Amino acid sequence: MAHVRVLNHYLHTKFLLLGAIEFVLLIFAVYGGIDITNYIAGYSLVLELPALQTLTFAVVLSCCSLAMGVYTSIFREGMVGMMLRTVVSYFFLGTAILTIIYYLVPAIFLGRGVLAVAITLSLLLVLFTRYLFFKMVDLRQLSRKVVVLGAGETARNVVDRIDSINAKLGFRLEGVVPCSRSEDAVEASRLIAYPYDWESFTRENNISEIVVAPDERRKSEGGNVPVDELLNCKLKGVRITEPLAFIERELLRIEIALLRPSWALFSDGFVYSQLRDVVKSVFDNCVAVLLLLVAWPFMLLTALAVYLESGGPVIYKQVRVGLNGKEFSIYKFRSMTQNAEKDGKAVWAQKNDARVTRVGAFIRNTRLDELPQLYNVLKGDMSFVGPRPERPEFVEELKEKIPFYDARHRVKPGLMGWAQLKYPYGASVEDAHNKLKYDLYYVKNHSFFLDVLIVIQTVEVVLLGKGVH
Repeated sequence: MAHVRVLNHYLHTKFLLLGAIEFVLLIFAVYGGIDITNYIAGYSLVLELPALQTLTFAVVLSCCSLAMGVYTSIFREGMVGMMLRTVVSYFFLGTAILTIIYYLVPAIFLGRGVLAVAITLSLLLVLFTRYLFFKMVDLRQLSRKVVVLGAGETARNVVDRIDSINAKLGFRLEGVVPCSRSEDAVEASRLIAYPYDWESFTRENNISEIVVAPDERRKSEGGNVPVDELLNCKLKGVRITEPLAFIERELLRIEIALLRPSWALFSDGFVYSQLRDVVKSVFDNCVAVLLLLVAWPFMLLTALAVYLESGGPVIYKQVRVGLNGKEFSIYKFRSMTQNAEKDGKAVWAQKNDARVTRVGAFIRNTRLDELPQLYNVLKGDMSFVGPRPERPEFVEELKEKIPFYDARHRVKPGLMGWAQLKYPYGASVEDAHNKLKYDLYYVKNHSFFLDVLIVIQTVEVVLLGKGVH
């Protein structure tokens, strides 16, 4: 088999070999960290349970690499993106998880000096190894080959969504196979001949996945889905996927145009977990308190800057829609001129809005204007991570125009969200429609783990100035 699925990430067998090499390097980094620390300190450090300590270190950092999608990021973000994700997965996520483990099990603690040296050494070794690997290996040979079965409107929707992503994906669209002569929605240059033998076709062309996307699946309605042949392909290791699931997995969003009313009821996800809610609440409150302790000087300076430029009020509140449609007041540092909505009518905020002050533009770009919402988190109106809350006037309009829009209110709104990471600043019904695709993905798949990833990626966005509006 050319590919396997590990922690919801596709890995080529060559990636598994790379991962095994890196695992050995991580173990070596621990012993190297001990030797370097001993040399610097001038004494011999003896650790109890060295095998368990090194194994814990290597397993945690390897899992962090998988969780951050490091191995597949080379397809989408190139060498720089892969290296940046490696740094984040080791220094931020890995260090945080190891710190928690060491707190819970002090007996396996490496020591601050050894841990710092081991992580730094492992980062250097792994980055160098990955650089050599990707220089030696042809990425085109690592890309999964995908075929779309069907050439009607459903298939065209899938192809269009793939084409809309302006980045390299971890797969190549090999072609589109029509199910019947009546299907002509996909351009002719994409079409390939209907295989005489699907099993031989997938084997000879190294096809990893078939997306079954005909407009009609039953032969009586014009469809021509070779169920038995596809089942044989599946038993040989070829993934058989529906369009909605394929787009969700590859583009990390829910395609609203393909949704059916029964989707939310019968799909995986949308599962209630009391433990998850408790963990999320503890996480929200701990992070909010920690941020307040760190950010209060910046909040004071922000308040002073806003007041000196345009007077009071420094903080404004606005009604938003929260969990289960309940309305609440959100708090932000004022970034617009006073009385920005003189007639009292709700107006979409625009990119480069003329109502934004000079100080307002700065605090928006740096996200300082959002800091008063930590009070909303502590109060319980918002979570740290979730769909951004919208104004009631807009919600009523969007519920009428966009299917499934109200589903985003099944979880608490958040300071940061999946849609904010994946979609640029939006201020229209069309933008709300596109952002809902990512909000639905979060509502369906949200977990504490996903929240941590969103926080980490948001920090990257703020530090590197990505997606600033």
